Amino acid sequence: MLNRLVRIFCVFFAYLLSCLFLSSYALADQPAPLGELEQFKKDERVLILAPHPDDEAIACAGIIQKALSKGAKVKIAYFTNGEHNEFAFIVYEKRITFKKNEFIYLGQVRRKEAIKAMQLLGIDEKDLIFLGYPDFGTFSIFNRYWQASKPFRSLLTRISSVPYAESLSFGSPYSGESILKDLKDVILDYRPERIFVSHPADVNVDHKSLYLFLQVALADIKDKIPYPKVHPYLVHHSGWPLPRHYHPELGLNPPKSFLDSQINWVKYDLSPEELNQKHQAVLCYKSQTESSAFYLLSFARKNEIFGDYLPITLKNQVSLKEQLVSFFGSSKMFPGSTLEEEIPEAETLDDGRVSYALVDKALIIKIEKPKNLVYRFSTVMYLYGYSYKKPFSDMPKLRIVTKHDNFKVFDGRKLIKPEGMALNLTSQALTLKIPLEILGSPNFILTSANVYTGRDPGKNSFVDTIGFRRINLD
Repeated sequence: MLNRLVRIFCVFFAYLLSCLFLSSYALADQPAPLGELEQFKKDERVLILAPHPDDEAIACAGIIQKALSKGAKVKIAYFTNGEHNEFAFIVYEKRITFKKNEFIYLGQVRRKEAIKAMQLLGIDEKDLIFLGYPDFGTFSIFNRYWQASKPFRSLLTRISSVPYAESLSFGSPYSGESILKDLKDVILDYRPERIFVSHPADVNVDHKSLYLFLQVALADIKDKIPYPKVHPYLVHHSGWPLPRHYHPELGLNPPKSFLDSQINWVKYDLSPEELNQKHQAVLCYKSQTESSAFYLLSFARKNEIFGDYLPITLKNQVSLKEQLVSFFGSSKMFPGSTLEEEIPEAETLDDGRVSYALVDKALIIKIEKPKNLVYRFSTVMYLYGYSYKKPFSDMPKLRIVTKHDNFKVFDGRKLIKPEGMALNLTSQALTLKIPLEILGSPNFILTSANVYTGRDPGKNSFVDTIGFRRINLD
């Protein structure tokens, strides 16, 4: 009886989702001018980094086929085995479970599906690498589990080390050091010339964390191999792509919110044969398509897209206040000045929402906001500094939570009270000042922000996300 109820529930839920997305057919993404992905070369080494088994198929099946046809070499490394998809498990197995071994079983199923899908595209199993880190846990690890006395513990599996015997480092603890080591080992062993990886603006936590780990890994080994070309691909973004379901007659375009962003989008056009093979490869993931075919197959279109934010380089500027102090010898000459008045014109602007500047050896972040939002305006910002002189595990990893004109700062799991930080909230913008010393005096910073309408970030209406940007400090 229970199994029948579960089946009825799954079918009904899938029907509701189907109706919802079918109703948005008329809202199909509008065509955008896209550049062309650079052609592959014979013997070129290509590495695909997939957060979960199926991401490589829905985002990169076309370029995998094209690279192989040009004589390039292709390897794929899977960040997780994707065991945390509870709904997919219920639909696939047609039963409910809370046993940790059952979810590990789903991870093993997805590994087998990946092998089958990639063999269909022409990749041998020996060229598939499974790291086996926790699905839905890697962003927490990047934020909080470095030099930790206890590793991260998965909510579903209740384990804290790589559980899959076929993984690169079976039994490795769920820690930032373990993931970074494995990723660097893969890159140093293969020495890829091009890397395809999940996008820094992807809303899925494992997707954004894989991009972050890659940035750190490449910085750590920059003197050991030539720096590869990095091509991020987008999978998870609110209301994208539209329409849902399989539409091979349509092209894939960037989300509308990215059309004016500082992202250089390029595309690869699939041949009819490549598109058909991509369709079949996605269908190999039966554990996922039984519940989410309407979504996964919406990526089987005439082209694939890739793009990253342009790098930002900031030069240190001297604030008006500092200039006056230098001239008059005292700050008492201009009492009552605000943080906003001290900041010169920003060095760069992203989408008209956020700007950055480096002033008096402090990072300034300015987020524009609707005028009618004051007390109900809140943000969560992430800032990770990288220094070529210190191990990344020793560097601060800040999460800054703002509510109205107040803020809290966390370094990993610890609440801290750093000196020199300041926040200014006006009717038009929120401006935050973070001294570089608090970030570990870095060479570059990886930063992003989420914006909410409410007093309690994460529990109120989500407004916007600003993808991770790399800010180089000159």
